[in-house]
Amino acid sequence: MKTTPITPAPTTRARRARRARPAVLAGLTVLLAAAPLATAAAPASAALTYQQQVVQLVNAQRAKVGCRALVTDARLARAAQAHSADMARRRYFSHTSPDGRTFVQRIRAQGYPGTRLGENIAAGYRTPSTVMAAWMKSAGHRANILNCRYTAIGVGYATGGPYGTYWTQDFGG
Repeated sequence: MKTTPITPAPTTRARRARRARPAVLAGLTVLLAAAPLATAAAPASAALTYQQQVVQLVNAQRAKVGCRALVTDARLARAAQAHSADMARRRYFSHTSPDGRTFVQRIRAQGYPGTRLGENIAAGYRTPSTVMAAWMKSAGHRANILNCRYTAIGVGYATGGPYGTYWTQDFGG
C-alpha cells in the first residue's frame, strides 16, 4: 500500500532547509515466501543498534494486537540497509531506485524467497522512537507493521543526503 509522505511539525533545522523535512512512505504489500534466517552477530558493544531498536519497537506494537514477534532475517536486513544507504548516497526518497529497481527486486536479489513482501521507508527522523511514532500514525505503515502474516523483518538506517537520515523496513512472510 502506498501512502503520501507524512511530515511532523518542522524543526528549526527543517525550517532552514525545507527539503530536509521528515517523510515516510509505505510500500505495497506483495504476495510472494519466507524462511527466517538468524541475523549477523551483534556489535561488540552492549548497546543496541538503531536497527535492533526498531525491531524491538515493531515487536512491542505487534504484541499489543496479538501478532507474533518478527525475527530479523539477514537477507531482508541486507536489502533494507542497502536501500537506506542508496537513498542517502544518491539523494532520493522512493521505494523505486533511480535505476528502476523495486523493493521486491532488491529483496529477491538478496535471496529472500518469501510469499509476502512489504516495505516502509522514512527520512529525516533522528531516532528509532520518532520514526516508529510516525509510521504508527500512518494507516499504510501501521498496516505493514501489524500484519500478522509477516514473520520476518530487516531494518536499514543510513545518514546523509538532503533528509539527513533514511530508514527502511522490509517485511517478509
